[in-house]
Amino acid sequence: MVEAFLRGGVCFAVGHNRWVYVANSMNLIPDRIGRFKILEKVGQGATATVYRAVSDDHPEGVAIKHVRFGEGARRIRRLKKLLKAEAEAARRLHHPNIIRIHEVVFEEEGAHVVMEYFSGKPLRRYCGFDRLLPLHRAMAIVFKCCMALDHAFRQGVVHRDIKPDNILVDAKDNVKITDFGLALNLNRKQGTDSTFIVGVGSPSYMSPEQIKNYPLNQKTDLYSLGVVLFHLLTGRLPFHAPNPAQLIYKIINADPPAASRLNPALPSEVDAVLFRAMEKDLYSRYRNGAEFAQDLSAIRYEIVDDRERPVDTQRFRKLQKLSFFAGFEDVEVWEALCISTWRQETGGVALFREGDADTRFGVLVDGEVELSIDGRSVERVAPGQIFGEFAWLDERAARQMTTAVTVEPSAWLEINPAALALASEELRNKFRAGVGAQAARRCVAALQRLAGQGAPALRARVNMPLELQIVDD
Repeated sequence: MVEAFLRGGVCFAVGHNRWVYVANSMNLIPDRIGRFKILEKVGQGATATVYRAVSDDHPEGVAIKHVRFGEGARRIRRLKKLLKAEAEAARRLHHPNIIRIHEVVFEEEGAHVVMEYFSGKPLRRYCGFDRLLPLHRAMAIVFKCCMALDHAFRQGVVHRDIKPDNILVDAKDNVKITDFGLALNLNRKQGTDSTFIVGVGSPSYMSPEQIKNYPLNQKTDLYSLGVVLFHLLTGRLPFHAPNPAQLIYKIINADPPAASRLNPALPSEVDAVLFRAMEKDLYSRYRNGAEFAQDLSAIRYEIVDDRERPVDTQRFRKLQKLSFFAGFEDVEVWEALCISTWRQETGGVALFREGDADTRFGVLVDGEVELSIDGRSVERVAPGQIFGEFAWLDERAARQMTTAVTVEPSAWLEINPAALALASEELRNKFRAGVGAQAARRCVAALQRLAGQGAPALRARVNMPLELQIVDD
């Protein structure tokens, strides 16, 4: 029997286990899906909509993910395969930090997944450098994920798509891992595993062996969780590149930077845990989630001060507006702020002295700085410009070529080359380009001033041809 009804001026047809729109709209909410009464829409994606619902056998409420198959036989087969994998994994996974799947119902034009309702939001919201969690909270969240993945492995399940979007966290830091649609059944041969799909996962969080399409085990999830922890603690991914090919090359071949160098507030013990979690050598990586969790727990109890410190975004916003950082990404500006020292001085203070063996250089944030040579003023530096850079650029001499004195109260960012050398490759490249460009402009301006005092130049009698003609003997 099919019941027809109107909602919002649009007609629906509903049967026992299926429902369809007579008119399609992204904002329409059905009254029921199967035996479930819909209470509200809680999420919307490209292929699925998530609702909160209740039924007689689930009065506590459930979440229903309604998946639209769309068109294309290949697409439909792939979606069905993912949903079947999720259902198969759910039958074996019963852990407080894993979303419980109650049932998956297939329909002609789609399917709906009935799962445990959890009010948490994706962990992605805490991955920005300007909204990092306190260390103890980030460690506690990842600790729970470790134990959940350890349980999954013991049941023969590998998630294969661990990333912040698939980890839900509520206001009390309760954690649920979701979306086991890409899960791999370790109890089957991967060559015949019906859930195995080449190229699954999110590239930035994928392990080297997953990118290479090698056989996988639980260690691939631990690698991905290590990347998630790195992102949570630093506000950036360990590997960053302008295109997928370079990203893949770095994941396979490059070592990740030390998290404590990107976020000086982190204890150095965190680096050892992250390096082991993201080891490219499987034999050196954590064997299971429990081992990973044990090391996290050891660091957690060494943390003396758990007070939450607000991130100083005011200085970050100032740097964003400076011309020197115009070509930098936000995460690179944040990294520059983390590895440098913020200085403030009154007027008449010497920041660098000519001839000193000092390779530091500065980026002026506020105020004005005068540069001089042999007691003669040569330039006034404005906010957004650098000074003292020649000592860094000329590695042989490594001495300050000018004296830098504040003309008025000034704020500047002190860059220590030793700290910059330990920063990410992307940041080092941006500094080389930015400092080189400003140094070149400074040299051109100096040559122009000299030209005004020089003698008339020689005039060439013949111009060199653009192309030299080669005459055979």
